[in-house]
Amino acid sequence: MGSSAKKKKDKKKDFQKPKLKVGKVRPKASNFTDTSFKSKSIVLRQQSLATAAPSSSSQFSHHLSLLTSRSDSQRRDSLSYLITAITSRSIDTRLQQPVSVILPKLLPLFLDVSNSVRAQLVKLLRSLPSNDVEDHVSQLVLYIRAGMTHLAADIRSSAMDILWWALEAAGQELVSCAGGWVKTLKCFLAMLSWPNNTSAATWTSSSASFGNIGTEGKAYVKSLNVMAAFFRVGLVSGSEKSDGPPLVGTFPLWHVEHHILPKRSNCFAGLNLFGLPRDEEGEMYEDREDRQSIYHKRFRQAVDKGLDAAKREAGEVGRAAAGVKKVLIEGMHDYKDEGY
Repeated sequence: MGSSAKKKKDKKKDFQKPKLKVGKVRPKASNFTDTSFKSKSIVLRQQSLATAAPSSSSQFSHHLSLLTSRSDSQRRDSLSYLITAITSRSIDTRLQQPVSVILPKLLPLFLDVSNSVRAQLVKLLRSLPSNDVEDHVSQLVLYIRAGMTHLAADIRSSAMDILWWALEAAGQELVSCAGGWVKTLKCFLAMLSWPNNTSAATWTSSSASFGNIGTEGKAYVKSLNVMAAFFRVGLVSGSEKSDGPPLVGTFPLWHVEHHILPKRSNCFAGLNLFGLPRDEEGEMYEDREDRQSIYHKRFRQAVDKGLDAAKREAGEVGRAAAGVKKVLIEGMHDYKDEGY
């Protein structure tokens, strides 16, 4: 009984209006907060109010560092910024960063899982000066071959786009660098499912272990077109760059091109003076005759059978295979053991 009467009294107190008396302070609320305190402030006597924007080179370096971000959109946006920064500069202005600094950041993106990132990557590579790319082809071709033999068909297709750009920018350097000719040809055969170790009686066009690329798909046609460009650079005469003036302009001097200063940065790389011993696949084939010989010895039979099978498909595949065959005829017509 006592507790019940107390509860009723407390509940009634909540609804009673307090009586205010003259000369007495109004009672404080239960949730009253004292705000009479004063805070101390820190005063800086010397401070600059000027705002200086970061320079273009620092922004360029910042976006280069963002290429390793885990976010696909961040990598894509950074690549877009780099493309705009490179293409919007004047002709006589140097790059914000040298190609030797830019390329190591771009190489891992060859195998990026995002299609949009790889598409922006191809645009960025095409915006780089070709003369600056020639000295770094040996690094490029490693990631290109990794993309050509990747399990994902989209990455293999992007690798073909990058290889096409590399052939246009520095084709001779690509086919003549260490492993650039033999190992790349092996990757082409693996992509196109053309076996290179069977006889004519047991040769079949079975699908590769990297996934069936599809003889009716655009990826197969793209691979054949890039292969034609690859053979054109490596085998067709006249595609090699001349390091010296023409012979007519230097008459009566002979072999002037062998006595002038080379234009390549590492002109003695073929000697492999300080590197590990190379096998036949990792060797440098700088001369067209050497590339013809190794192609005839190791790949000609497999490529001919694969092209014959592709030509029987007709349509775009057949036309692309005929284009590769035409380039091979033009590139191997002067070979000693020619059987075309």
